[in-house]
Amino acid sequence: MDRETLGQRIRALRIRQGVSQAQLAFPELSDSYISLIESDKRVPAPSVVELLAAKLNCSATYLVSGVSEDVVDELRVTLDYAEIALSNGAATEARARFAEVLASADAVALPEMLHQARWGHALALEAAGELEEAIAGLTALTEEASAEADLDHWAKVHVALSRCLRERGDLSAGVEAAEGALRHLIATGADSTDAAVHLGAALLSAFIERGDLVRARQLAAQLVERAERIGSPRARMVAYWEAAYVAEIRGEYEEGVGLAERALMLAGDGEDPRNLNRLRVIYAGLLLRARPDQAARARELLARVRGEITASSSGEIDVAWCLTELARAETALGRPGEAVALAEEALDLLGNAPRRATAGALTVLGEASVRLGRRDRAVEVLTRAATCLEEMESSREAAQAWFDLAEVLGEAGTAEEPRMAAYRRALTCVGV
Repeated sequence: MDRETLGQRIRALRIRQGVSQAQLAFPELSDSYISLIESDKRVPAPSVVELLAAKLNCSATYLVSGVSEDVVDELRVTLDYAEIALSNGAATEARARFAEVLASADAVALPEMLHQARWGHALALEAAGELEEAIAGLTALTEEASAEADLDHWAKVHVALSRCLRERGDLSAGVEAAEGALRHLIATGADSTDAAVHLGAALLSAFIERGDLVRARQLAAQLVERAERIGSPRARMVAYWEAAYVAEIRGEYEEGVGLAERALMLAGDGEDPRNLNRLRVIYAGLLLRARPDQAARARELLARVRGEITASSSGEIDVAWCLTELARAETALGRPGEAVALAEEALDLLGNAPRRATAGALTVLGEASVRLGRRDRAVEVLTRAATCLEEMESSREAAQAWFDLAEVLGEAGTAEEPRMAAYRRALTCVGV
């Protein structure tokens, strides 16, 4: 059934209240203008809608949408509850409440509320690890979002899409999503904005994961320069964070620690707990690599993050990364048994899908298994890690995983052919 138009609703309310067009118009408007509105030949400005709503004793929302204020309030309460659930890490509950709003026939007439529900639903799906559905929802939102209408939100949608594509293992698509959006900002002269820094950070992450370290280093320098020119603490935090990630990948761990510390200093109280915990996990990982003598400090930080992570909107992937780095710390502290338990807990969370987080947990599990003398188990999980990374186009990380496997095979006294085959796979991954 078709809904009434705005003009039809105004006319019905006016007649019901026994008011003429001239009376409704006086003194601000003309009766002819009211006639044009009621016949849907004019679309009144928001200020006029507010004026007419006050005169007709109803809400502007009802005039525009035809949805009663009681229904709007009910939907708004459900949305607020969903947002709280998402921020508290209850992804399943958040997803259900957002879906409840999306299933409401009345929400169709409330475009802003409908968009908020679709955006929240996509983030809840991501937090729950349901990447395929999250990607479908985010793709639809990118096609509808407007950089001119709301630049920051437009950038957030593209960043989220790039992030989900990368986590799924589709690195080329992740690069394309961020690169295309950033190119649009540059073409429209909006490259010196926080939105451009966030998109640049998403693109930088994609370059790193794909193993394109030359472009990553160039973009990291541009990102820091752009963020410092903008001056926004949030933009500078994001730029230092991503530059720290590049330093880690390049093996420049001490530099990475310094950059991560600068990022943490800029992270304000209003920072999304999920992002703050991600940054802390990266910082702890850098500490483990740059300053092995501070492994206990890194472990303490990671244990604290693990405790706090349930109070944020972190999903399985973020929890798994924290568990993986915690397992790495336990290995460094000479407790490989605890490391195995943590890595296996991460893998249980992630399931069998080929993801970067899965490959990371498998790699740490392989190292801990070597320390425990479980060579066969180490060979098995390192093979899975390398294969997983190859499937995801992550050539640099895949090469390292095959190299690690070759070393384990050598230490185990395995026949030369399997070991050389692993070395050849490593060389193939880096194009040699």
